[in-house]
Amino acid sequence: MPTVLREGPYRLYFVSHDLREPPHVHVDRDACSAKFWLAPVSLARNCLFSPVELRRIDALVRANADRLLEAWHGHSGSARR
Repeated sequence: MPTVLREGPYRLYFVSHDLREPPHVHVDRDACSAKFWLAPVSLARNCLFSPVELRRIDALVRANADRLLEAWHGHSGSARR
């Protein structure tokens, strides 16, 4: 599970067995977890993050979307679409 970004209390990472799904990133903080699609950026699932915190994470993912997509394609070995 390579970590691609750490920002404040958040860890953004990929899960290798998810590589057949569209590009996405997992975000964890303590016992909270979320999954965001990267193209376009949207929430896929949420576990315990508050709506306020989800908006903060969404902004973080959007601000780093190009970097995260590049890392996704590098990790998965797929060509960028």
